[in-house]
Amino acid sequence: QVQLVESGGGSVQAGGSLRLSCAASGFTVGRLYMAWFRQAPGKEREGVAAIDTEGTKRYSVPVTGRFTISKDNAKNTLTLQMDSLKPEETGMYYCAASDGRPSFDLYRYEYNYWGQGTQVTVSS
Repeated sequence: QVQLVESGGGSVQAGGSLRLSCAASGFTVGRLYMAWFRQAPGKEREGVAAIDTEGTKRYSVPVTGRFTISKDNAKNTLTLQMDSLKPEETGMYYCAASDGRPSFDLYRYEYNYWGQGTQVTVSS
């Protein structure tokens, strides 16, 4: 059974950093496309970053240059290093996985496994 469990969320001031982790079970992270999404209060869930089975990465425009997605195959985890955080990036962050081949356009419907999310709050 596939399970994704996020951790590492919290409260930070603008300009600060957080590192999110997603512990995977029921599959090997290296074998699936994986991604991070976020959802701000009252807004749609949006893609943040994705990584494929070859290690190729893709970032949404707002986070490019500040966020880094990576896989740790030894720990079977997905991570998201977030630097220079902004107040508008407050929201719930979700880990996702796909057993297909997503387009890398960070469409929510292309991912069929989801974690419960971890809250990130950035204060000004």
